[in-house]
Amino acid sequence: MAIKVQVIFYSMYGHIYQMAEAVAAGAREVARVEVDVFQVPELIPDDILEKSGAKTARAAFANVPTARVERLPEADAIIFGTPTRFGNMCAQMRNFLDQCGGLWARGQLENKVGSVFVSTGTQHGGQETTITSFFTTLFHLGMIVVGTPYSERRLTNMEEITGGTPYGASTLAGADGRSRSVSGNELAIARFQGRHVAEITRQFKGES
Repeated sequence: MAIKVQVIFYSMYGHIYQMAEAVAAGAREVARVEVDVFQVPELIPDDILEKSGAKTARAAFANVPTARVERLPEADAIIFGTPTRFGNMCAQMRNFLDQCGGLWARGQLENKVGSVFVSTGTQHGGQETTITSFFTTLFHLGMIVVGTPYSERRLTNMEEITGGTPYGASTLAGADGRSRSVSGNELAIARFQGRHVAEITRQFKGES
């Protein structure tokens, strides 16, 4: 029986979308794993997106299907991606998760594997606080949290400015959200995270 992984993200300028694709690619490297990628609904009005330049950037992933809360129980593992907003997840992701009350009450996400990846505008913009505070919601939902262990040696890369934490993959977008592209090192860590989560989920589900 296939293991089902959902990658659910919000991206404004495309950094988290690129990371989501890398995470999904890593998960697909594991045998008998099915991966679906979804984006949470936008809350920002179109005119504001237009003024910020985000509307053009978002065209690259406009066809990614929208996540639905009622579909979360179908997954064995859910990997969430969010940009950071003042050291926490973005409002779009918070709004999506706040609709999980019924799933929480019925225990429908208990014993599912959960993981998180993020982006920030600066090197010290709250990557770790965003991921670890996100974990609080996953724990309340009864999920089993998985990070990115240091067997992924790219986490110790000191030759360049790069994201990457033991709590989850991360990238730096620049203070304006657009001036820096996702690096190869960051994409590789994201790919590792997807593969690692898929492998852990298979083990947990008793799949050899």
